[in-house]
Amino acid sequence: MRKRTMTLAVAVAAAGIGVTTVVPSSAAPAATAPALTVGPPRVSAAPVPSRIAVHFDLAKGQLPENVALGPDGTAYVTFAAARQVAAVSPSGGTRILATLPAPADGGVNTPVLAFALTTGIVRMADGTLYFLYASGDAATTGLYRLRPGRSPHRIAALPADGLPNGLAFDAETRRFYLADSALGTISTVALEGGRAEVWSSAPELAAAGFLGANGIKVRAGAVWATNLDQGTLLRIPLRHGRPGPVRVAATGLVGIDDFAFAGAGDHQVIAALNGPNTVVSIDAAGRSRTLMNAAHGLQNPTSVAVRGRTVYVLSAAYTTGIDPNLALATLPLR
Repeated sequence: MRKRTMTLAVAVAAAGIGVTTVVPSSAAPAATAPALTVGPPRVSAAPVPSRIAVHFDLAKGQLPENVALGPDGTAYVTFAAARQVAAVSPSGGTRILATLPAPADGGVNTPVLAFALTTGIVRMADGTLYFLYASGDAATTGLYRLRPGRSPHRIAALPADGLPNGLAFDAETRRFYLADSALGTISTVALEGGRAEVWSSAPELAAAGFLGANGIKVRAGAVWATNLDQGTLLRIPLRHGRPGPVRVAATGLVGIDDFAFAGAGDHQVIAALNGPNTVVSIDAAGRSRTLMNAAHGLQNPTSVAVRGRTVYVLSAAYTTGIDPNLALATLPLR
């Protein structure tokens, strides 16, 4: 039943608004930050080298939604449909770290998607993981902390009528920022947990029929977020902890899900375009190119992480229904 409900939600949404994703899946003054203005990504003549490193188990609900990297190359992932957090070793071994309880209704009251799912994840230097759970249930929806060797503990309740999706941490202010795809908001929670406060409800974050604010990162004095329905990358300056005016940094990114920055600044963005089955690179001049596509094994890519020249790409196979996987790609030298 859960699988049929999820498939139906995907099909209806895809037919209605033309995208084929069902879920989502981290400071210096920014006055001189370059503008990114792009149209639909252009296909590159020279895609990056890549390989499928790990194949996940579709039957077990191992649909990878978001990723955080450990110093040894371990990928900490959320398996959306399984309501799990897992560690994937560099050799490809998968270890389940936590499974969240299913809501009494099976998750059908989860907004938009009608199934409970784990989404955004952040890893701290001491190995503590923080992640989001959307269940449509006020008793369980929220931000969770998972210390090594312990059980997960909810540290902040979030609205049951929302769909908390992307998660980022700002080390300078010691606060989390989280994007809600159903409510079209960005909220903030202190590192210690407690009350979640709406930080921005700008119209640029709103959904247009399916999912709005999605991926989120904090970089170069700003909160960056994507809007899946609107196909945009947004930059919101941090002004003494409050949001400045929203700038649409990139457009034409159909089905954009999560993203990451390559390098130390904010001049190169690597983004997963879920429906089109592509991963693209966007530079500060607005030029874009396709790094990977379905020919490289992508199946509804949901999120990316970058370490050095290596790009980790999660594919959840939400609509392909064939091969959820983790792919590794190598960025070219700049």
